[in-house]
Amino acid sequence: MSQFKQIASFVNVVQRGSLSAAARHEGIAPAMVSRRLDALEARLGVKLLQRTTRRVSLTPEGSAFVEDCQRILRELEDAESAVSARGMDASGHLRVTAPAGFGRKFVAPLMAHFGQMHSKVTVALDLSDRICDLMTEGFDCAIRFGEEADNSLVRIALGESRRIVVAAPAYLQRAGTPAHPRDLIDHACLTLGDAAAAAQARSWQFTDDGQTQGVRLGGPLSCNDGAVLHEWALAGLGLAWRSFWEVGEDLATGRLVSVLDRFAAAPTRVYCVFPARKHLPLRVRLFVDHLKERFTIAPLCNVLGAPAPPPVRSTRRT
Repeated sequence: MSQFKQIASFVNVVQRGSLSAAARHEGIAPAMVSRRLDALEARLGVKLLQRTTRRVSLTPEGSAFVEDCQRILRELEDAESAVSARGMDASGHLRVTAPAGFGRKFVAPLMAHFGQMHSKVTVALDLSDRICDLMTEGFDCAIRFGEEADNSLVRIALGESRRIVVAAPAYLQRAGTPAHPRDLIDHACLTLGDAAAAAQARSWQFTDDGQTQGVRLGGPLSCNDGAVLHEWALAGLGLAWRSFWEVGEDLATGRLVSVLDRFAAAPTRVYCVFPARKHLPLRVRLFVDHLKERFTIAPLCNVLGAPAPPPVRSTRRT
């Protein structure tokens, strides 16, 4: 039992970033967590963590060891869930990661509702536009856009997301309305500006005569936060390539206008992904069902009561 507690505390410290956060999660004193780590390192004969008063970091030996520890704890948790699922309430800690804008708008309210429905489940939402390693970082599931290259993950389709070019009426009155994607070179295009999104930052996708291609763009303003690009578009500072679920309400009220609709690219599928396991924890199964139910009732194309996006001329693979 003491060895199991040592391993559990080690994983908690890695996942939560500090001894104090791990201690709060386990309901024990930080000194107890520190003693467990000391005992684990002494038993193994290696240093697993570099610890200072402000932060902890994994040593190379700790990085290799934590993956096995997380897998062992997940398998034990899954086995317990499989045995106790019938007639029992979901319990445990649910960790979900999602893209920042989409997660803020859709996943955060759903997780709060899920937590209220299942009082024995604690929930944690990580909002990040980077692609996380679910197994290494200890996430139960993730929301992702586009096809998933990792065959070790199970995909559950939630819906489709379409991007369109939008601008405020004031900008179009001042600068004119582009008639073709090639006209964008003469406009102020608001682009994503971080290195991780470099391709999207300079390339907006369009379909012309059944062929999808990217138009590489630059502009006077860029930002690594899509919400800022949305606000800049509302302020009339230029054209933005945004998801329909983000700007649907603005289109319905006339604050934004869509342009180049007949060149809009085919939509991107939205998935919930999670590691393939023999026994999926009950809390994860219920949360995935919760997501599917919400997006079945209110598809992304009709969010907030906005009109459906314009049809596109494309041949989309099914």
